Amino acid sequence: MSNPIKVALYSRVSTTHGQDPELQLGELRDYAASRGWRIVQEYTDLGVSGSKNSRPALNQLMSDAGRRKFDGVLVWKLDRFGRSLRHLVNALAEFEALGIAFISIRDNLDLTTPAGRLMFQVIGAMAEFERSLIQERVKAGLRNARAKGKRLGRRIALRCAKIPCGATPENNQEALRA
Repeated sequence: MSNPIKVALYSRVSTTHGQDPELQLGELRDYAASRGWRIVQEYTDLGVSGSKNSRPALNQLMSDAGRRKFDGVLVWKLDRFGRSLRHLVNALAEFEALGIAFISIRDNLDLTTPAGRLMFQVIGAMAEFERSLIQERVKAGLRNARAKGKRLGRRIALRCAKIPCGATPENNQEALRA
């Protein structure tokens, strides 16, 4: 008999008040058992918002993925895993590059199947679209600010070569205009 696929489970609850990760973990364990997979580790972030840049258990999962400690990652729902669409796409691309399967059981997303890979491409296209929209809004905002006479960018650095060292706006206006 061949070795069973090794999987990691990831769960997250935003608050410890009335939320219990066992709801997620129970379903994930049952799913893994039904497929004959061996759970090598469970990663759980308790009381951590999904928008946080640093989540200890997620950080450890990504680190262990890089060490190839498992063949697949099971999550209950995508929103339990990804901070944003960009984070989700980057993490899924990293898993794909490492040959690690990703399955979200409630979203019916299994990147080991052709349909799951297609869905990943759609998610990636949406992330690219979102980035393009953000770029357009930033450029429009900059154009609008310039049109209103707003000076953009950092202040010009004052150099001692042009201005006598120790000069201040109060005692050397001419040197500052040069």
